[in-house]
Amino acid sequence: MATGTNIRTFFDGKWHDGDIPVMNAADHGAWLGTTVFDGARFVDGIAPDLHAHCERVNHSARALMINPTVTAERMVEIILEGLARYPSATPVYIRPMYWAIEGGMLGVLPKEDGATGFCVCLEEVPMAPPEATTTLTTTRFRRPTLDCAVVNAKAGCLYPNNARMLAEARAKGFGNALVADAMGNVAETATANVFMVRDGEVFTPIPNGTFLAGITRARHIANMRADGMTVHESVLSFDDFRAADEVFLSGNLMKVTPVSAFDETHYQVGPVTRRVRELYWDWAHSAAGTVRAAAAAR
Repeated sequence: MATGTNIRTFFDGKWHDGDIPVMNAADHGAWLGTTVFDGARFVDGIAPDLHAHCERVNHSARALMINPTVTAERMVEIILEGLARYPSATPVYIRPMYWAIEGGMLGVLPKEDGATGFCVCLEEVPMAPPEATTTLTTTRFRRPTLDCAVVNAKAGCLYPNNARMLAEARAKGFGNALVADAMGNVAETATANVFMVRDGEVFTPIPNGTFLAGITRARHIANMRADGMTVHESVLSFDDFRAADEVFLSGNLMKVTPVSAFDETHYQVGPVTRRVRELYWDWAHSAAGTVRAAAAAR
């Protein structure tokens, strides 16, 4: 089932209308889960950090021993061709994807230099309204480490673990889960990186190889520091979050999501959270790292 509507798919060298079949039953990706993807956004005629997202999907492919077959530069060109099919005001989720087709030794390894599947899926997915918030709770499930999972990739095989975190949180009546690493320190949420604010300073879990430190996360850190804020990448506990003044999530899909509660602890949508959102969109509409597609769109 698709996430959004108004879907267009690039596959086998051309764009197609709709959510078309792209994978065969015997493909390594269908059988053994060797799939990777990335996500970018098209909003108000701009696609922030699009090239970085395309570079990362190639990095993810290599981490899963899949051969990336499309350069980031060509991927950007393909995506802009697809975005030209949408009005510039349409909010689009951009998802380039790879999967291994051929199996190698014992069928488990992807075949060395074997065939690779590639597609791009564009879906119309609205941005959340500025007043939207979420709530957090704990979960018994944790982020894996590099010795037991391919956590240095944005890989489809990692997401069942995230899904059970999210399902547990939703069953408890919360919107998302604040997730620990193997040592019991806060890593991220089930679907996004996380920041907290205390006494005007910003804190976020230090990347330790258990979670993907996102492109949007890095953009927020750079924007905040350029604006004069103090940002710490630190080892953080659940008690640190209970003592926070503000908490917000960072992810490609919605960019900034304020958190209104963590279990019994409640937060206001504070000035730092609002400023981070303002800084991001100011950067996005002015930066060289943003691809402008409005001129190509109908």
